[in-house]
Amino acid sequence: MNIRDLEYLVALSEHQHFRKAAEACFVSQPTLSGQIRKLEDELGVVLLERTSRKVLFTDAGMQLVRQAQKILMEVKVLEEMASQQGEEMAGPLHIGFIPTVGPYLLPHIVPALKEAFPELELFLHEAQTHQLVQQLEEGKLDCIILASVKETEHFKEIPLYLEPMLLALPEGHKWSKAEAVPMDDLRGETLLMLADGHCLRDQAMGFCFAAGAKEDSRFRATSLETLRNMVAAETGITLLPKLSVPESMQRDGVVYVKAVDPEPQRLITLDYRPGSPLRARYEKLAKVIADAMGKVCNPIG
Repeated sequence: MNIRDLEYLVALSEHQHFRKAAEACFVSQPTLSGQIRKLEDELGVVLLERTSRKVLFTDAGMQLVRQAQKILMEVKVLEEMASQQGEEMAGPLHIGFIPTVGPYLLPHIVPALKEAFPELELFLHEAQTHQLVQQLEEGKLDCIILASVKETEHFKEIPLYLEPMLLALPEGHKWSKAEAVPMDDLRGETLLMLADGHCLRDQAMGFCFAAGAKEDSRFRATSLETLRNMVAAETGITLLPKLSVPESMQRDGVVYVKAVDPEPQRLITLDYRPGSPLRARYEKLAKVIADAMGKVCNPIG
């Protein structure tokens, strides 16, 4: 038995498919299948039910999968401890981003990170909050950058910046010429929102409900760009994070107006596992990001 065998086992439990698990581990399907069979022989335990087309783990198999996940996490910590002994800001670093942050944040911070840490090899991953949380817990990601939510409270959080949300309006809307719109003016209005799974949805809805606005339940967008297109098509209005808004504050049939009293904004944080020995690395990373974003969004404090 070796670490690679445990990685095969965990991958198979995650993908529930031999070919997909093999692809995720960068090996052939026969290699993965053979190693799983070898692991069963060595342990003297049947891990899988092989009477079905689906991958079904036995009770004993699932117990071993959970233990394998714990072992792989300890291996990850061991690797981080070894990395800490060498050059702190060198080597691979896997960072996760939510879809409403990553595409708009990266152009601002990647040049700064490359300049500050030229030996750091960045691997960037995009997924929704619940997926990032799981991947960070499992050690697949080193840290994640997202809007602070309850699901991340058990991680170590480093505040980066506060990102305002602006009203996105179709050209010709009654507020399109305004310098700012008080949130109380949204009372009775209906706003377009993202679909479930996006933390921005809950944050935007919180501000809107507090102002007396409601959600347009006929349509829920899968991305910010879809929301933007729906506004351009004069389907409704919405709140969009500042980094997704063009500098001209008007483009492609959409006008962006500042919302005030209060200004809706979300806290963006860098999160990492409490047990990680690479605290110094993440603090240095967060400082460069916060310094870069302080020129664009609202700084912390």
